[in-house]
Amino acid sequence: MAQGSVQVTHSGTSRWRRRTGEYSTLAAALEAAGDGDVLTVPAGTYRENLVLARAVTLRGPDGARGSVRIAPSDGVALTIRASATVHDLHLEATDSASPALLVEDGAPELSGLRVVTRSAAGIEVRGSARPTVRRCTVDNAGGVGISVLDGAGGIFEECEVVAAGQAGVAVRGGAHPRLENCRIHHASGAGLSVNGEGSSVEAVGCELYEIKGAGIQVAARATGHLTDCTVHRTSADGVTLDTDAVLTLADCDIHDIPENAIDLRSRSVLTLTRSTVRHFGRNGLSVWDPGTRVDANQCEIHDSTGDYPAVWVSDGATAVLDATRVHDVPDALFVLDRGSRADVVDSDISQVRNTAVSVSDGATVQLDDCRIREAATGAWFRDHGSGGTLANCTIDGAQTGVIVTKGADPTIEGCTVSSPAEAGFYVSAEGRGTFNSCRVTGSSGFGFHVIDGCRTTLARCRTERCARGGYEFADAQGDGSGGGPMVEDCTSDESRAAGAPGAGAATAPAVQQATQTAGLLGNVPAQSPPPATAAAAEPPVVSRPSDEVLGELDTLVGLDSVKREVRSLINMIEVGRRRQEAGLKAASVRRHLVFTGSPGTGKTTVARLYGEILHSLGVLERGHLIEVSRVDLVGEHIGSTAIRTQEAFDRARGGVLFIDEAYALSPEDSGRDFGKEAIDTLVKLMEDHRDAVVVIVAGYTAEMQRFLAVNPGVASRFSRTITFSDYAPEELLRIVEQQGEEHEYHLADGAGEALLKYFTALPKGPAFGNGRTARQTFESMVERHAGRVAQLADPSTDDLTLLYAEDLPELP
Repeated sequence: MAQGSVQVTHSGTSRWRRRTGEYSTLAAALEAAGDGDVLTVPAGTYRENLVLARAVTLRGPDGARGSVRIAPSDGVALTIRASATVHDLHLEATDSASPALLVEDGAPELSGLRVVTRSAAGIEVRGSARPTVRRCTVDNAGGVGISVLDGAGGIFEECEVVAAGQAGVAVRGGAHPRLENCRIHHASGAGLSVNGEGSSVEAVGCELYEIKGAGIQVAARATGHLTDCTVHRTSADGVTLDTDAVLTLADCDIHDIPENAIDLRSRSVLTLTRSTVRHFGRNGLSVWDPGTRVDANQCEIHDSTGDYPAVWVSDGATAVLDATRVHDVPDALFVLDRGSRADVVDSDISQVRNTAVSVSDGATVQLDDCRIREAATGAWFRDHGSGGTLANCTIDGAQTGVIVTKGADPTIEGCTVSSPAEAGFYVSAEGRGTFNSCRVTGSSGFGFHVIDGCRTTLARCRTERCARGGYEFADAQGDGSGGGPMVEDCTSDESRAAGAPGAGAATAPAVQQATQTAGLLGNVPAQSPPPATAAAAEPPVVSRPSDEVLGELDTLVGLDSVKREVRSLINMIEVGRRRQEAGLKAASVRRHLVFTGSPGTGKTTVARLYGEILHSLGVLERGHLIEVSRVDLVGEHIGSTAIRTQEAFDRARGGVLFIDEAYALSPEDSGRDFGKEAIDTLVKLMEDHRDAVVVIVAGYTAEMQRFLAVNPGVASRFSRTITFSDYAPEELLRIVEQQGEEHEYHLADGAGEALLKYFTALPKGPAFGNGRTARQTFESMVERHAGRVAQLADPSTDDLTLLYAEDLPELP
């Protein structure tokens, strides 16, 4: 019932012929109105079901937006079947089987409408309708916010779905709307759902957030094109594509997603351009099934909040990353299963806690002109059938540059590995691989480390400044049976010390099968193989007296509390041993330890010395150190984790198993994670073989507390926790001085003070590595020194050895 008279201004061919009439109900006014007439509705509530069948204008009073309420007891509040114009109405409906506003035909213009309902849909557009909807709001806790179906279209500008009991916007049945600068939030289904062949959506400048489901869902041959859109704060995946869906995202931002930021399956295709994916709980990009493909160009994927690879490609899917950055993630790119492939071009992968690129189960990768920095492992080709090519890539600051294991056979061409902590290239367990024109510089371990007699091919490779040697070929066959690497024209900066040409030594053949350890290079004289009886299955253990090892411990910079803890523990073990020799009972001492503290505080070094001390005391058979992390223990498939953990434990028999970042085995969201299986397996092995292996778990202090609490048996296996405090600036200075002494460099006057100021001002963020940072600073100073001294025609000894304040790198 109307609250006032409805005024109808009837149009005419000339101004003087227009007339005005007043009607007691909207229905009567609409019955009397013709095309072009204007219906002005006074404020009030109208319990009528309105049908606009003519091209009229329906509006509320000037300056009183929302004062007119259309609120029938049931059915559709407003049905539009013509190119009408509707302004500033408030629509309410409660019929769960009908929409509140239904547009069935024409190209109406709707603006300033507010739809508050518990209907099947707030606004429904169907058939041949093509409305233009501007600045309208939909609040529908009972169903879909906006539904466009059955071939309909239309433009929605600056509209807002403030709540929806199902999807915020649903497009199906071949519909094809366009959304411009719309906001969709607090939906209980997908924020935007596009379903069915022929269905499509175009969206520009839209925002979807606070969604209890997926942000965007495209399925069953539907398509979409989104530009400058944002999806964030969903409860499920950010964007999902399924069953031949096609979607283009350009200049979009997907962030703060607890599950997969983007998930593709069943032959779906995604084109991602200049877009950002960040703060996701599982995979940033998850790509599954044959025919499924993602092409990412000029994108950025970073800051994972979970413990999953940033990009996951499996079951025969394909991913292409071009000029894309992936950083601050647990693992960057995992490609697994035969037929799966990833092509990565001119991209940056950095600050990866575990593995930058992992290839397994027969998958293939192609990396061209890529840069990998600060990763535990640059690239790992894991098993038989897995391979591909790395061409002209650089890997800097990794623990190990490239690992090839278990029959994998990649081709590595023109790649450089700089400053690895363990090895530039490591091949074991029947791994193969071809390495052409590759280079390793500044390794703290070996340059190329090939064990188990693997049939690897090295051609025109080069190593420089590798602490343990340029080339190590352990367990190669010396009996001519064909085991071991094939080496052609490889060189090392150690060659002249070993008797390279020019030093009066004979030159080895240009192509030579390696049957020995370091030194079997194209321009290095061959060494006679040792007798077969001298071959050992394991590298020999060099035993030092405990006093000598403790003396080395004392020379470490800082770590006073750590040294006291270790000495106390060693004293208890030593006295216990002497009591047993005297026929007395010895107190039970658990030798497993927890090391907590920031990276680069000496945890690995102390673990190595601890193993040596226990060996010298007769507690451990060998005292060697096996260092592993989550990626070495946790498999991708059910059952593989226990096998990997057992293998790591077996390698450590007689020595120390050091598990770095052990807390990664127990992520906070561990519902579908295999890390718990690794922990359970480890606990059992520690109990069954308590005297065979010493286990040390290490990581950040707070995270390690969570790790110890995850399994009741974990904390009881460790005797004590040793905390490694951060180095003070003075201690970092001393580390630089030690590095200088070792490499015959000295600090010039004023350089020490400049270093103290540098270390004091250096940001102590997540990338700060304590002692590692000190060593990297020294290396940077040496490089700058070299660039300066190389310009001198006749440098003096002081010129060659003194480091000045000007050699310090810039603060980051």
